[in-house]
Amino acid sequence: MAKLFRFGNRCLQSIFLIFIFATLLFAVTSPNLILGDNKITGAGTTLFTTGVLIVFGGIVICYQTYPNFQRLLWTVLVRHARVTAALFFVAVVIWQVVFVLSVHPVIGFDVGAVHQALTDTKTPDIVAYFSLNYNNMPLLLAQHAIAQAVGSTSWLLFDLVTLILVDISALLNIVTIYVIDKKQTTTALYIHAMWLLLFPMIIVPYTDAWVLPFVSGYFLGFAMLNKASFDWTYRSLGAILFGLNAVLAYMMKPSAIVGVIAIVIVELLYMFHPRKHVLTPNEVWRGFALLILFLGVTGGSYWTFNKLNNEQSYIVLQKNREIPAIHFMGMGVSGDGGYNPKDALKMAELPTVKARSDYSKKVLIKRLKAKGVLGYAKFLVKKQRNDTADGTFAWIKEGHFINADPVPNEKGFAGTLRSFVYLYGSRLGDFRFFAQVTWVLLLTMVAFGWRDKRKFSQICRLAIIGGMVYLLLFEGGRSRYLIQFLPSFLMLGTLTGQQAFSMIHGWYRRAFPKWETVLKKKTSTD
Repeated sequence: MAKLFRFGNRCLQSIFLIFIFATLLFAVTSPNLILGDNKITGAGTTLFTTGVLIVFGGIVICYQTYPNFQRLLWTVLVRHARVTAALFFVAVVIWQVVFVLSVHPVIGFDVGAVHQALTDTKTPDIVAYFSLNYNNMPLLLAQHAIAQAVGSTSWLLFDLVTLILVDISALLNIVTIYVIDKKQTTTALYIHAMWLLLFPMIIVPYTDAWVLPFVSGYFLGFAMLNKASFDWTYRSLGAILFGLNAVLAYMMKPSAIVGVIAIVIVELLYMFHPRKHVLTPNEVWRGFALLILFLGVTGGSYWTFNKLNNEQSYIVLQKNREIPAIHFMGMGVSGDGGYNPKDALKMAELPTVKARSDYSKKVLIKRLKAKGVLGYAKFLVKKQRNDTADGTFAWIKEGHFINADPVPNEKGFAGTLRSFVYLYGSRLGDFRFFAQVTWVLLLTMVAFGWRDKRKFSQICRLAIIGGMVYLLLFEGGRSRYLIQFLPSFLMLGTLTGQQAFSMIHGWYRRAFPKWETVLKKKTSTD
């Protein structure tokens, strides 16, 4: 049994390292990191990026040169790290509110269809959209309930709700880290604050962001349920949170259930773990009771929410027009692996579920045969780059999804903010650069922290593998689809970050021992 556990753990680790180092390579070579004019993206960096880099370089030089400045930074960032990190997190939240109040444009595509249905349920296009994309009904019903409660359907309202949901996800991740390893709570605050600082998706009220608190919620529920030192009450609460949020995540965005599947697989693997502690009969009965509680909450929640979703009367739909899952697999092997308008149009034309399924199956097989084994392998490598390299999570990649003048009015404070996020904003390249830098840093922490093999870290690794494989098999082609899996990246990076940078620093010291000695002598002399 011990050999089977070690074999499974090594396989998981090996597969993860292949995926994550390929992703890190793609991210490091992203055109988003080009300074100055950028002929690839068409949006280069400006003096804003230059100024920030000069300030950062000045801080590094002062840290290496002036002992008093070094002590100041040590006091602020290390000795009082908890206070500094908490204040930084709060400041970022305030910044988010200011950003949303200043920039809350009308959004097109699927987001616009959901918003239009809040006031229009009769238009043929809306009825056809939700008949085909019935998976977006939970989002529509949730937004309708909020609109009814608040008495508004404004974009500002739903942008603020999106902001709240994303921040709740961040807080739940931080609490999960506290449960797993409370020494890393400060690191979690820093990492999540940096993510929120450069995450404009809070002005896009869609399932990518709305599912995040449920994903974070089921990870927290599992962490509480699995914490042996917690008493019966907390572990029971964990079972409830785990089951309820797993169902809510599935209803909001079915692919977000990947993390739950990872939890189940790793738990099964750990059944073969050689245990030093023999479970007492009381512990066995309590574990069985917690399992029953989890299954009961999961089953009851699914039955309730599924019933509400299927029996909704808010909008009258033709349910036999729903798009089959195999359609997204066929779409996933076309072009760059992303959205294919011809396939989508064909789904609207075909009258029955069987016809749509048969067509999608035929298209999938035809495209796979055309590529061949080697061609499909090359396609998957290219698609992995498309799925994971972009640290902006494909911001603006879908083109004119902001239904406003793509050349923004950049006058005033709000205009300055728009210049960073609009399609033809003069500072879009600056946003892309800094978002890419933070993505590379997070991937570095995740990739080089392989020595951390605790159970929760392995769960996060398997969830990341599962998410990437899902995007390779189904519609992908852009890193926006990675957003639903971000809690796994953020929490794993928090748990492994210090180890990763310690390892990299150790390699640096061994590679450049003389330079390290010179710096130390220079600092001590000054």
